[in-house]
Amino acid sequence: MIAPGEWLGLMGGGQLGRMFCHAAQALGYRVAVLDPAAEGPAASVADMHIQAAYDDATALIKLAQRCRAVTTEFENVPAQSLLALSAHCRVTPGAHAVEIVQDRIAEKAFITRQGVAVAPYAPIHAEADLRSAETSLFPGILKVARLGYDGKGQARVRTLDEALQAFAEFGGVACVLEAMLDLKEELSVVLARGLDGNCAVFPVARNIHEQGILAVTTVAMQPDEMTERATHAALAIARGLKYEGVLCVEFFVLGDGQLLVNEIAPRPHNSGHFSMNACVTSQFEQQARVMAGLPLGSTQLLAPVVMLNILGDVWYPGTDESQAEPNWSDVLAVPGTSLHLYGKREARRARKMGHVNCLGDTLAHAVANANQVVQILRLPVSVSA
Repeated sequence: MIAPGEWLGLMGGGQLGRMFCHAAQALGYRVAVLDPAAEGPAASVADMHIQAAYDDATALIKLAQRCRAVTTEFENVPAQSLLALSAHCRVTPGAHAVEIVQDRIAEKAFITRQGVAVAPYAPIHAEADLRSAETSLFPGILKVARLGYDGKGQARVRTLDEALQAFAEFGGVACVLEAMLDLKEELSVVLARGLDGNCAVFPVARNIHEQGILAVTTVAMQPDEMTERATHAALAIARGLKYEGVLCVEFFVLGDGQLLVNEIAPRPHNSGHFSMNACVTSQFEQQARVMAGLPLGSTQLLAPVVMLNILGDVWYPGTDESQAEPNWSDVLAVPGTSLHLYGKREARRARKMGHVNCLGDTLAHAVANANQVVQILRLPVSVSA
């Protein structure tokens, strides 16, 4: 066990890192952040900021010498950097697990080997792979195999010609071509797996995306058959990866009831932010517990909850580019609401700036509270139970 008062390390300086810092510091740990940016959400609250590239050998040694354990806050930290760190300190998740989920082609092959279904797809390395792809994959979505997130690096393609054009625009990098599916809903499962292999699973979240970015997460008290299937599949994936840390598995539910994995995130996830107010233990505290070798906390849901993502768009109330501070006072006057802002200096459209958790005695109450926040902030969504 790593005792409170010692140092934990973090690769990455975004909002997930900021919330990890707060959780780890609440447990009594000090946190060192390695991030190339001069300032950022995590660096501004960490006890130490090492400003350097993620593959800077000198900086990695400095981090490992300071910290007993290191984790990541985003999936594109170089796996080789994690491997180098592991020679000197505990690294969760390990380089092997992160390396698999950094590449959509490797990720989908791995998921399939665990006996879990994914959407029909084809690996695309060259134009010839597109020309020989099954016609059933059109219309489809072409996704870059690496470095894509929040809908970036993706293109909807109805025909082979459109796919060839998109492939060229992506620079001819490796991609996957996925069939367009009849989606009924999207689910996500956030779980923590400890150093001893024990798992703690958060209640399954139902998600709504807008323009490829998560907009709404809804979590109810009562699980159902579909959420239990998703939980079982997520546990199989975590165990297959020999994963240590917090993990999110995103699912598609089709109109005919099929459950398919979309992708894996080897870190806390936007759809798990509800846990900060609605669960006994948050996903970020679980991340620190795993790193320190502490027992996992309870994931019990204390109340139904709706999480609303807050993008920089809410700072632009009109049609022009003039900014105005959102009415946080009215937001916080709504019963059951908790506001989490990420400390970003500049509000830009489509930039994640914060989130609001809306709790209620019942799911209907949580939804009603969330819709009040939607109206106050003029969010482009409507929440339903």
